[in-house]
Amino acid sequence: MGTVNQISLRPAEVLRTAILINAPAIILIHNHPSGDPKPSQQDFHFTEQIKQAAKMFSIYVLDHVVIGYERLIELSEIKPC
Repeated sequence: MGTVNQISLRPAEVLRTAILINAPAIILIHNHPSGDPKPSQQDFHFTEQIKQAAKMFSIYVLDHVVIGYERLIELSEIKPC
């Protein structure tokens, strides 16, 4: 849950199910309600936080996909600004 332009989420909440089902890897996906899937600096920061937390449980983060209006962007395809 969040506001129009941000969300508060802990890595533990993201990884909970992956840990419970003993998943070796995950793909992160979220939407931008604005319709523009261009990742923000916060998106890159959050991805790194999740990767570091997942690493402690030997869970590999395969990708992070941001969905917008009629298109998507995979963070693995671009570098942060």
